[in-house]
Amino acid sequence: MALSGKLIGYVEISKKGDFFHDLIRHKPHEMSAIVPDKLHECDVLEGERGAVGSIISWNYTHDGKRKVAKQLIESVNEENHTVVFKVIEGDLVDEYKSFKSMWHVEPKGDKQVGTVTLEFERADTSVPYPTSLLDYVCNIIKDMDAHNNVL
Repeated sequence: MALSGKLIGYVEISKKGDFFHDLIRHKPHEMSAIVPDKLHECDVLEGERGAVGSIISWNYTHDGKRKVAKQLIESVNEENHTVVFKVIEGDLVDEYKSFKSMWHVEPKGDKQVGTVTLEFERADTSVPYPTSLLDYVCNIIKDMDAHNNVL
């Protein structure tokens, strides 16, 4: 059984896809107001918001447990609306040797799709694939889209 894996989630969103990229890259601290039951706090620990090399700390609740993740903004592509985060500390590091999340918005017909890709290496075969985390993130995208449609 492979220890490395990739899970991809797609969520159809409104036409305001730039809203997602801007929120995820430049205003992640505002996400706690949009999904306060899921994301509680987001702080820039080093660098500047949205800048490659910056380190962000997230406090969140997943599967009924409060958790922490410290992430490095590994890359940004403005043209393709992509942000890649690499987990460097926190609860995920206890189970996964490496963990990245890529947030991407792309057109699909007259709609747009929010895409999240989770790339990971499990510490051993007893560690589950992070399918519940992918569902969690897809639900955050849905909540962000619902908020976006209110604006």
